[in-house]
Amino acid sequence: MLALYTDRLKLRCLKESDWEHFYALHSDPEINLYVRTPEPEDVIRKKFMQRADTWFYGSGEWLTLVIETVDTGLFIGLNGLYCQSIEEQRAEVGYLLTKESHGQGYATESLKAVIDWACLSFNVHKFIAHCAKDNKASARVLEKCGFQLEGLLRQQFKIGEHWVDDCAYGLLAEERQR
Repeated sequence: MLALYTDRLKLRCLKESDWEHFYALHSDPEINLYVRTPEPEDVIRKKFMQRADTWFYGSGEWLTLVIETVDTGLFIGLNGLYCQSIEEQRAEVGYLLTKESHGQGYATESLKAVIDWACLSFNVHKFIAHCAKDNKASARVLEKCGFQLEGLLRQQFKIGEHWVDDCAYGLLAEERQR
């Protein structure tokens, strides 16, 4: 079973006992303010079951890793990796953290670990990430990891009744921050 470690964090695969945390993150309107309108429980449950299933790179599914503290096992959030193209060596990354974990560097630390692991394990050449234009905290995380803003997709998606501009970020493997 996959496990990645940093100085403060352990990233591991989802398991059935993570359902409560997964549901809490995906159903909280404040956490999802820049991501999506929270979906019904059955839709979130289906997503959880798919992401808790055995994963392989190129499966067409997201790998979702639980982020927890090394010392206490406290649930911090989720980090994900998705193979966009094996041939073009391109992967997408994402993260979602509990409100209590914001502003402590956990997103940056866990994202760097996933990027390093993906470079070594899957020879990823380029990483892609998206965040809403107004999500300044997420943009800072990406920039701390070396991502560069590559474009703005105007009114790209809708959350509730509001159209959201989406920032497209890219990171070449050779540019990643260690």
